[in-house]
Amino acid sequence: MSLVKGKFLASPLNDVAAFRHALGQWFAREGKDYPWRRTRDPYAILVSEMMLQQTRLGTVLGKGYYHRFLETFPTLASLAKADDPSLLKAWEGLGYYRRARMLRATAQAIIEKHAGVFPSEEAELLALPGIGHYTSAALLSFAFGKSSALVDGNVSRVLARLMDDGSCIDAPATQKLHRQWALALCDPQEPARHNHAMMELGQSICRNGSPLCELCPVQAFCKTQKPENLPKRKKRAEITQITEHAIWAKNSQGQILLHEESGSRRKGLWKLPLRTEQECTALPVILSSSYSITRYKVSLHIHQANEIEVQAGDAWIHEDQLGELAMAAPFRKALEKLLSES
Repeated sequence: MSLVKGKFLASPLNDVAAFRHALGQWFAREGKDYPWRRTRDPYAILVSEMMLQQTRLGTVLGKGYYHRFLETFPTLASLAKADDPSLLKAWEGLGYYRRARMLRATAQAIIEKHAGVFPSEEAELLALPGIGHYTSAALLSFAFGKSSALVDGNVSRVLARLMDDGSCIDAPATQKLHRQWALALCDPQEPARHNHAMMELGQSICRNGSPLCELCPVQAFCKTQKPENLPKRKKRAEITQITEHAIWAKNSQGQILLHEESGSRRKGLWKLPLRTEQECTALPVILSSSYSITRYKVSLHIHQANEIEVQAGDAWIHEDQLGELAMAAPFRKALEKLLSES
């Protein structure tokens, strides 16, 4: 049993100690080495957790985003003082830019309310902007060595199969139950290793679709007979197809017409100016591409424009300055291709 706020939680398995041992031994042999697993620094751990939300691990690590961000903002204080252009530039390519601003807000709150020292209690962590149950649990175990109810998508899938739980994992009641199970299973002697192991088990063995049950180190504890049918999820929102029309204009001074976004999703980012389909009817298409964002599939058509009507938010930027600006990946790729051909 596990003690939580004066109450004991019933263990979800008959032999939790054996489960922890089998999982820990497997992770000691097979666990992957990531830079955030080599540190107890809560700031570096927070950066990694924020980046890994809604972004694949291979992108965060393989393309160097994690290291570059920490080189740009090596301390909590440096991030708290960051202005929008430098913050967005450091985050460029990761998408979901609201995460970058929320990360900065977290740093500012720790500076202002905790004298720059990360709180190490769950209630204080949850009171910080941008910190939810998952991130607080990650900090508690990885940075402070405390047992925690760490449940991400991978862990929830493991728990659903382990306990043969057919409830919808998107439901708040199920998420609460999974956090209770995760806390009851967490190894108090090695909480960081245990939580890393649970996450990696979901990533590499207990995968979506057809899991590799024959390789699972805790198969003997698993209660489900049909793991491929779990977990249950609510129906995903249908993908909406939309079309964007942008213009390409370059003047004789080597300047490109760009637009600085003001909306909530990409505020402060730069892109090629968008125009209506009607405005672009007579303009030739010089590049077409597509990209996805949340539940949208976007077809982007870029038109050659010779006569330009500059609109609010548009600005002529010399091509030598383009590398300094933060730009969403689809427009960065398009801009680089057009410049290489111009």
